[in-house]
Amino acid sequence: MLIGEVARHSGVSPRMLRHYDALGLVRPTGRTVGGYREYSAEDVRRIFHVESLRSLGLSLRQIGRALEDPAFTPSALVSDLIRWTEDRLEREEELLERLRAIDASAPTGWQDVLRLVELIQGLNSTSAARRQQAVLARPEGVSIPAELLAGAVLAESDPNVAGALRWALARSSGDGLATLAAGAHSEDADIRRRAVLAIAEMSEAPGATAVLEDALGDPDKTVRRHAALALGSRGVTAAVPTLVGMVVEGSNDVDAAEVLGTLSRDPGCADRIMTALVDELAAPTADSATRIRLTQALVELSGTTAQEVLRQLAHEGDRAVALVASAFVEVLDKRSPGDRGDEVSSRRAAVASAQGRGTG
Repeated sequence: MLIGEVARHSGVSPRMLRHYDALGLVRPTGRTVGGYREYSAEDVRRIFHVESLRSLGLSLRQIGRALEDPAFTPSALVSDLIRWTEDRLEREEELLERLRAIDASAPTGWQDVLRLVELIQGLNSTSAARRQQAVLARPEGVSIPAELLAGAVLAESDPNVAGALRWALARSSGDGLATLAAGAHSEDADIRRRAVLAIAEMSEAPGATAVLEDALGDPDKTVRRHAALALGSRGVTAAVPTLVGMVVEGSNDVDAAEVLGTLSRDPGCADRIMTALVDELAAPTADSATRIRLTQALVELSGTTAQEVLRQLAHEGDRAVALVASAFVEVLDKRSPGDRGDEVSSRRAAVASAQGRGTG
C-alpha cells in the first residue's frame, strides 16, 4: 500500500508516517518504480503497534526500544507511566478546582480573576502564616467562593489557619455545606473532625443540624464531641448522652456541663439530664475525680432538684466530693433567686473554696 492508503486505513497522517520513517521506527519495506513508499502488511501491523504504545503515553524513543530490544521489559516502564499519569491527573484536578472556583465567583473582568488566582495561590502556600494572611487579608472586593473555603477547611491542619478559614466560611455568602457534608463522611477521621467543627459554626445553613446529628454516631470520639457541643447549643436533646459522657470522661467537661445547663432550661429535658448525671454518680466505676466533675455539672442545671442533690452530696462519704458539693451549695444559697450569674466564675470559686477547705 502507498502512503496515502496507509494513512486512510490507520488514521496516521502521511506527515507522521514520514516522521516514523525518518526515525527508523516504521520503515516501508519497498519503493515503487517512481520512488514512492510502499508498505507491506507487516509494516501496517507495526504502525498499529506504535500507535497502541503511544496511546499509553510512551515516547517514540521508548516505543523504538520496546519494539526492537527483547530485553526491554514493560513492568518498570508501566509503573513509571502510572506514576506520571497520576501526577498529571492531580495537576489537572487542581487546575479544574481553580477554574471552578473562579467561575463560582462570577468575575466581571480579568482583574477579578487575577485577584482570585492570587488568593488561591496564597491558600495553597506551604507557609501557614501566608495561608492565614490570604484568608484574613483577602483582596478588597473579591468574594471567596464558599466551596473553595470549605475545601481549604477540610485540608487545613494548622489550627490557627483552620480557625481563620472557618471564620471566613461562616461569614461567606455562599453555601459550602455540601462540601463539608462530604468531608463529614470521609474515611479520614481528621477530615471528619474539621468538617464537623466548620459545620458547627454555620448556624444558619439549612441542613447543618442534620449533618451534625448524623455525626453523633461517628466512630471517632472527637467528632461525636464536637457535634454534641454544637447540637446542644442549638437545643437538640439527642446530644445529651454524649455530653454527659464528656463530663464523665473529663473531655471538655466544662463546656459540656454548660451546654447541659442550657438544655435543662427546657422542662422536658431537665429530668432526663438530671437522671443521667445521678446515674453516673451512683455508678460503681465512678472514681472521686469523675464524681467531682459530675457534681460540678449539677450546679449548671436549672430548677431546685439539682440543689437538692447537691445538698445530699454535701454529706457524701467521699470527703472531696462532699467539700465541692458544700461549696456549691453556699454559692447557690448566696445567689439571688432566678439569677444564674456567671456560672463559670461561680464554679471556679466553689472549687477554690473546696480546695481551701481540703488543705486547711
